[in-house]
Amino acid sequence: MVLDHIRAARAISRVELAAATGLTAPTISEVVRELIADGLVVEAGRGVSTGGKPPVLVQLNPHARYSVGVQLERNMCVIVIVDLAGRQVARTSFRGAASMPPDRALPLVAAQVDALLATAGVDRDKVLGVGLVGYGPQDRRAGTLLTPQPTQEWFGYPVARRLAESLGLPVLLDNDAAAAAIGEYWMGAVDPRSTYGCIYMATGIGGGVVVAGEVYRGSSSNSVEIGHISIDVNGDDCPCGNRGCLENYAGPSAVVRQALAEPGLAQRLGLDPAEGDFLAEFARIGAAANAGEPSARALIERSARYLGCAAVTMACLFDLDVIVLAGPSFAVAGAIYQSLVQQEVDRRTFARRAHPVRVVPSVSGSDAAAIGGAVLVLQSELTLGAHARPEDGARSDAATASQAAAQPAE
Repeated sequence: MVLDHIRAARAISRVELAAATGLTAPTISEVVRELIADGLVVEAGRGVSTGGKPPVLVQLNPHARYSVGVQLERNMCVIVIVDLAGRQVARTSFRGAASMPPDRALPLVAAQVDALLATAGVDRDKVLGVGLVGYGPQDRRAGTLLTPQPTQEWFGYPVARRLAESLGLPVLLDNDAAAAAIGEYWMGAVDPRSTYGCIYMATGIGGGVVVAGEVYRGSSSNSVEIGHISIDVNGDDCPCGNRGCLENYAGPSAVVRQALAEPGLAQRLGLDPAEGDFLAEFARIGAAANAGEPSARALIERSARYLGCAAVTMACLFDLDVIVLAGPSFAVAGAIYQSLVQQEVDRRTFARRAHPVRVVPSVSGSDAAAIGGAVLVLQSELTLGAHARPEDGARSDAATASQAAAQPAE
């Protein structure tokens, strides 16, 4: 608990820690002494005097521990290493993993993680674990994906256990949108007491909600799937089993299909009907929209209005005060999305007369999910209640067995 308060404050005195936690001054002194001895916390000069001797401030030692985030997307795998403060210290990305069967893809991912740790010069004994994030329904407790995408071989495959065996590190499986959402909290981008949502858009659309620093999980950790709320009860069937899903109207693949169906637009923008990388094609449309191309602008604005509808739904259900837009699909036309989603939220949110709802871009940009995956490992290992939460079952048996390969949690 003390460590989490130090993390949130960035720099704080022992007196302020006692006031914030309700613990006695002697207890705070002892806990801080232990954290300093463990190398997790360092003294950081003196604060402002309130009449007596200026207090000594303490802060996290960012180099004390590290974690790895791995994002498995349909077209891309992104790997990041973050320090204890959540700051990215190394990154790599590569294509092709999702097109392979998992028994070939995961060893490749493990090799890339090993190479990145070596290149960054990170002491492996200081690595707490790996946060593996992806899309679709999941069984976090078993560490398996419950989606046949990109191929049927991935359905039910024990991805967390197999990656843990290859790396000799604990692996936590989680949803990309939930990871992106909690990353904002750890990075200090939102008020620690706030209730905020995250709309995550890569090749698909997902959502996450964080309440006082904890991800809202629901009954099976498959919550806030806003990409699969129905916006047209008479719409087309979706592979998820629902009908008229938001993702099929506002997602990047939907926007690309709409552009290809508009006479002459594909040729003007240089779109390739045979291109399987929807993110690259979507970026072309976004760039054209930014440049003022009328048809491209209209497509992006229509997508943004649909997302605004989803944002209003999230805000009404969870009484949010902030909505974060995260993911690679906001990289090019994010300003258009932010403006139009904010308009919809201002106009239509149920509690708009009680409090405003701000729509903001993610501080982690396109890598929000990968960074968030690494942050989930830090949070799981080092903060209040981590070992009491039911979702800790998401750590695979193999990952638990490999705990000796990582620095034990303090």
